[in-house]
Amino acid sequence: MRVRFAPSPTGALHIGGARTALYNWLAARHEGAGATLVLRIEDTDRERSTQENVEQILDALRWLDIDYDEGPIFQTANEPRHREVIEQLLADGHAYRSTATAETVKAYKAQHGADRGFRGEPEAEGAVRLRVPDEGATVVRDIVRGETAFQHVHMDDPVIARADGSPLYNLAVAVDDLDAGITHVVRGDDHYSNTPKQLLVLEALGAPQPVYCHLPLLHGPDGKKLSKRHGAASVQELRDAGYLPEAVVNYLSLLGWGAADDETILSRDELVAQFTLERVQKNPARFDEQKLRWMNGIYIRALSVDELTARLEAFTGRTGLRDAVAISQEKIATLADFWPLAGPLIDGPVGDDAKAREQWLGEEGRAALGDVRAVLASLEPFELESIDAALRGVVSARDTKPKQVFQPVRVALTGRTISPGVFEMISVLGREETLRRLDAALA
Repeated sequence: MRVRFAPSPTGALHIGGARTALYNWLAARHEGAGATLVLRIEDTDRERSTQENVEQILDALRWLDIDYDEGPIFQTANEPRHREVIEQLLADGHAYRSTATAETVKAYKAQHGADRGFRGEPEAEGAVRLRVPDEGATVVRDIVRGETAFQHVHMDDPVIARADGSPLYNLAVAVDDLDAGITHVVRGDDHYSNTPKQLLVLEALGAPQPVYCHLPLLHGPDGKKLSKRHGAASVQELRDAGYLPEAVVNYLSLLGWGAADDETILSRDELVAQFTLERVQKNPARFDEQKLRWMNGIYIRALSVDELTARLEAFTGRTGLRDAVAISQEKIATLADFWPLAGPLIDGPVGDDAKAREQWLGEEGRAALGDVRAVLASLEPFELESIDAALRGVVSARDTKPKQVFQPVRVALTGRTISPGVFEMISVLGREETLRRLDAALA
């Protein structure tokens, strides 16, 4: 098996593109040592293809840990070969030059019927068109869609090169796949309409047809094509939102493909072992960021405290987070959730939540804080168990609900109503810092 991932470097790697890369990678790695994944950069759009965009694609693949065996190969580097094939097709009578314009094609169809494919006459100059036979059909055999016959009588002679001899997409793709020995073309469903044109090029060259697998497009939760309005649209946006690469790989794998036993949480090794193109589903899959968040939370809670600390320190650019991480791990679903939750433990209480102070640090709340301060000042030993007992003792002595004591303490320590557990925070802050923050709130 030889597969290829062939993105166009016209922007960041879209989530759908990442899934295409992943499915190619899974198919090759499932096949084993004899399989090859080729990375080809389809940079024929000279205006929009930039080195910066190429680096964004490579960066996304590195983050997802999707490696490749050959490449990156740049399509523009193959242009001499493309021009050679164009001249060969012209010489063999499989192609011809034509100055026909869109208006010419429109007039042809007005004369011969709207569903009749355009046929031109060879000229001395102009763009290069591939001859489509008048009889028969080109049959696309696809793992997902089955067989589809494209009747030649309805197909226009497609333009495969500009008048200056520079190749167009369908010619370049067909030649590159042929030269690279690609056996399986795994790509998005939006390329399906190009397939018969590419097959006609291969047929004219006497080349075999690869196996096709066109992946259903990704939709948002509303059933419409996935776009920025649904939230994160690129791999980098997912990374910046605090998702773990292993969770993203797990989630994307299940968008359009199902594990045999309906398992949801699958390691990379388990995905490789189970993945086959034959189980790719036909219907569009729905990318739901809330489901990804849920899955990411499972992965976060499965990490050791040390590993999560390392990732959070890299994500936030801060150090010395381990104690705060240990008491926050059960409450966060993404790396980005950590700092809003636990940041005040490290940097001190935030002062921008007037509503929290007004609700919980009024007369009753301050009285509860005074009682808490009194018991903590002399508490021995100053550790989690005794802190828990001491604060519950305040609740009991005041004959009130726990939140009437715990929420004022939470707001005094962090400035917010949401934080890691109160007892755990006091234990992490220590007696001196806890009393300092309580005194500041009481003042």
